[in-house]
Amino acid sequence: MISKMICSSARLCALAAGLSVLSACKTPPPAPVDPVAKGREIFFNETFGGNGRTCGTCHPAENNFTLDAAFIATLPPDNPLFVAETNAELRKNFENPKLMRQFGLILENLDGFDDLENKFVMRGVPHVLAMRTSVNSKQGPRTGWSGDGAPGDGTLRSFATGAVIQHFTRTLNRVAGVDFRLPTAEELDALEAFTLSLGRQQDLALPLPLKGSVAKRGQEIFLDNRLGKCNLCHANAGASANFGGGNLGNANFNTGVESLPDQPAKLTGEKIPLDDGFGRPGNNTFNTPPLVEAASTGPFFHNNAIETIEGAVAFYSGDSFNKSPAGQVLAASDPQKVGIKLDATQVVAVAAFLRVLNAVESIRQSIELLEAGAQEGSAAREEDKQLLRQAVIKTEDTIRVLEAGGLHPEAVAHLREAEELANKAARSFFGRQSLIMQAIERQRNARAQLVEGF
Repeated sequence: MISKMICSSARLCALAAGLSVLSACKTPPPAPVDPVAKGREIFFNETFGGNGRTCGTCHPAENNFTLDAAFIATLPPDNPLFVAETNAELRKNFENPKLMRQFGLILENLDGFDDLENKFVMRGVPHVLAMRTSVNSKQGPRTGWSGDGAPGDGTLRSFATGAVIQHFTRTLNRVAGVDFRLPTAEELDALEAFTLSLGRQQDLALPLPLKGSVAKRGQEIFLDNRLGKCNLCHANAGASANFGGGNLGNANFNTGVESLPDQPAKLTGEKIPLDDGFGRPGNNTFNTPPLVEAASTGPFFHNNAIETIEGAVAFYSGDSFNKSPAGQVLAASDPQKVGIKLDATQVVAVAAFLRVLNAVESIRQSIELLEAGAQEGSAAREEDKQLLRQAVIKTEDTIRVLEAGGLHPEAVAHLREAEELANKAARSFFGRQSLIMQAIERQRNARAQLVEGF
């Protein structure tokens, strides 16, 4: 009996000692959540209980976070972009499938949902690159094409909420909790963090030491406040206006785009109400987009009216701009009282400059993706392959931008080699690191053809 008691006591002591040890061991805190990674997951995969669309539906990473007709034509019929064609509840007054497929235009009800038949505008999808440098203004945040693309306070967080209400709904009733769920505060924080992480994190400092003679001349014209005047509204080719004695940040201007004759979408005979820009009712002004990313994110302007970067530059020498309020202000500030009058070769030069700027930035992003895809270990293998595929897509994009302007064939040759090496690296396990390093070297060689020591 005594021995049993001793044994039981010993067990109790041992158990107590074990519990004491366990209680002394604190549960390790959960790993901190990366808001950018969380935002990326939400951006591309979260439907918010709606019609199947995500943020990435209209802002796909593989197309520079924007849409154009060529990319739309590659999508399968069941892609959520086409819900107006597949969901009976959304067949009328939600999208115009004809204009979407032909011109990449999306229907927006910026003035409210009380008269869907008549109160809407048709707009292109703005890319969301370099938002960190492109949203702020002295008048408050500028989002969307008119600067009032977000309800409420106009911030990126409000922009995401507005996008869910406008584009994710199951029916035109747009009842929260029924047709969709609204993003939580944490989700909005994560989406904002992810969006702000995309593209450039700071503006360039022009001029750059460019090598190509045509692009170099284009940069001179761009920075000449008596000739191109481009830098006045796009300081350092960004989205900030440096006009009238100070930096205005991302400002709104009436540039006369709505006055363009023969706008492609209007030639179809489809109903397209006047887009009056900022405010309700609008004041015919639209906010300034960044230009570093322009050459690879066309079509151009809020209504996708111009297809090429050359055409977009030429617009500013036409009557629609020079007779607009913005054009008249520029002319009034000129000693000769002249607006913008560039001839054909000058237009090509400015466009070449913007193409090279775009290529330099794309190469930077490609190198960043390649370096991120060079992680060691099999655990990150699938993620690495995705990063390498993104680098390939970005490199193909850079090649198109340069070739379309007949620019820098030597750089293009290096980029083609970089593309092939990145493709091989994505398919390989052994020797992958070496292939990635070689691809990075080719990217740097291409950049060296475009600009000195950059």
